[in-house]
Amino acid sequence: MSESDLEPVEIVVTREEAGERVDRVLSARPLGWSRSTVARWIDEGRVTADGAPVARRTKLRAGQRVVVRPAPPPPSEAEPQEIPLTILHEDAHLLVLDKPPGLVVHPAPGHADGTLVNALLFHTRMEEGDRLRPGIVHRLDKDTSGVMVVAKTAEAREGLIALFQAHDIERRYLAIAAGSPPDRVTYETLVGRHRTDRKRFTTRTTRGKRAVTHLEVKERLHGAALVECRLDTGRTHQIRVHLSDHGHPVLGDPVYARPPKDPLVRRVAAELGRQALHAAVLGFRHPVTGEPMRFETEPPEDFRRALAALRAG
Repeated sequence: MSESDLEPVEIVVTREEAGERVDRVLSARPLGWSRSTVARWIDEGRVTADGAPVARRTKLRAGQRVVVRPAPPPPSEAEPQEIPLTILHEDAHLLVLDKPPGLVVHPAPGHADGTLVNALLFHTRMEEGDRLRPGIVHRLDKDTSGVMVVAKTAEAREGLIALFQAHDIERRYLAIAAGSPPDRVTYETLVGRHRTDRKRFTTRTTRGKRAVTHLEVKERLHGAALVECRLDTGRTHQIRVHLSDHGHPVLGDPVYARPPKDPLVRRVAAELGRQALHAAVLGFRHPVTGEPMRFETEPPEDFRRALAALRAG
């Protein structure tokens, strides 16, 4: 791919993004760009705001027009590895899989290999993209299981990014929520970085991104509930933050939940050893053919064991 093949991308800064650094805004948008890639382009003078070059720390104003001239991606540095995958669908343009808990999506500090990207490079032909996460247009946390879609071609990648940007995706998660959440509730808040812990997010902020989660209790359990969460938006840690900040955190969440007081619930959470969160449903129109597609999977065995223990309790 040559530089002439890449069209400039223009975005308009929203009110929610005002005051944020340009590198954070661009990497947070569902454009498929990592923060390191955005930083490299800024350093190369490929990013302007209202026609003027920016620095990584440049803070943006609402209404500003930011133009990015992407550079051709460098060759992928991730190596193919034979890691088993549960593939639900594959065609010339995309692949849909059921990600197991414990699998990191793309290489990062502390996880140089053994990731989903390494597995994808072994199992199928991927067109070049971001050097460490080709085809990845959305992700699940390491310890969250469930349905993911991956683009195999540039055309599919652009189409999927557009669907995610328009929130034209059906996403339903199953979670075990500690405590007693309402039967039905919609959480519509801002979600932003925690003021003192940059690895966490919070709804207790006046500056962040709009996040909407529709929660419905599917089954009451001992000291907890099985809930379905339908997403209108897809912010980082959205479900985990919404449930925690409203008093019923995802069971076993090592970041947002405290050990439960109830002995049985505490034991079940410890045995699970991760957040009880599963991406159960992913529905969308095929980004190239327009065909309606919908995939649904059952939670993995450890999630089901936790459910059974809380039902018995």
